[in-house]
Amino acid sequence: MNKLALRKFWFQFHKWIGLLLAILILPISVTGAVLVWHEPLDAMLNPQRHVAEGAKAALPPAAYVDAAKAVLAPGEKILALRFARGEAVTIAAAQPRKPGGGRPGRTVVYMDPATAKVLNKADGNAGFMRVMHQLHGSLMIPGVGRQIVGWVGVAMLISSLSGLWLWWPVSGSVTRGFRWKRGDRKLDTNLHHQTGFWIALPLFVLSLTGAWISFPAFFGALSGDAPQQRPGQPDRMARMRAMPIDNPRTSLNDALAVARPLAKKPLTSVEWPTDLEGRWSFSFAGETVKVDEQTGVAKADGGKARRPPPETTARLMRRIHDGTNMGIVWQVVIFLGGILPAILTVTGLTMWWRSRNWRGGRKPAARTATAI
Repeated sequence: MNKLALRKFWFQFHKWIGLLLAILILPISVTGAVLVWHEPLDAMLNPQRHVAEGAKAALPPAAYVDAAKAVLAPGEKILALRFARGEAVTIAAAQPRKPGGGRPGRTVVYMDPATAKVLNKADGNAGFMRVMHQLHGSLMIPGVGRQIVGWVGVAMLISSLSGLWLWWPVSGSVTRGFRWKRGDRKLDTNLHHQTGFWIALPLFVLSLTGAWISFPAFFGALSGDAPQQRPGQPDRMARMRAMPIDNPRTSLNDALAVARPLAKKPLTSVEWPTDLEGRWSFSFAGETVKVDEQTGVAKADGGKARRPPPETTARLMRRIHDGTNMGIVWQVVIFLGGILPAILTVTGLTMWWRSRNWRGGRKPAARTATAI
């Protein structure tokens, strides 16, 4: 295969990846750009949930529990209580199990740290930002959505490399590739050509990390990452399906009374005993104490603060992909890495549509010339 034939092959490959997957690439790209600014957007969309900077919990945990119970629907059971300085106190409650099993829904109650006044109540699986997460992570397709997104990421990875190869000038200096107007090129062609070059490498990185997140078992085997689950612990999905125990024998106040002497730091979270693990779990800024709901016996988790989780390859891939602790420059790159592929998809579609019309116009002209 000579160079011209190879170029034609990659052009067709690049074109049909974009055309066939356009309807999937657009929502994945746009939602990725939105999610870079998750926290400021959430604050803007839900101002009622936010409290004064530096605000901290001033009441015993039971006061927040009572306030939350007053607004929870029948059948909803409290799962967890969270405290964070400068943020609303939150309580997560499990909704009743749906027919057919599966993961129960979650209701989240936001409360004023100083007064326990309910600021907002929301379905944990609803809201604009939650929909953005679901679209980006699984296209809202149950079961296989995550794998579909992963394969779209693989396709975008290949497309970014093939696009860069097609951008490279066939002859002359590489600077020819940066020219805006060449011949009778239209605006969409120039936009596709120029933005494609500048986003190709960031898009390659984002596509690779996205595929890594979608296929953790495959890439974990390649990188040698050990499973994060502790021996003897239930898996993540089992924990998510767990339901709180009705009327635990050891109450919240009694469990906290025996847990607090075993830790030195302030309380930051409480997890209720469930049908999967019958223990209260108290976190004191990293120090964890668990209390058996049947016996009321407390046990510190190692007797010392937990160490931060190790920086595995999988964690690094996720941080690169979503921009967590990566600085504003990389976050802007990720944002552009979502917006520009959407522009590339649209311009690619308009270029293809125009080429169809152009080819359609040539055929009658060719038939007329033959008849003459």
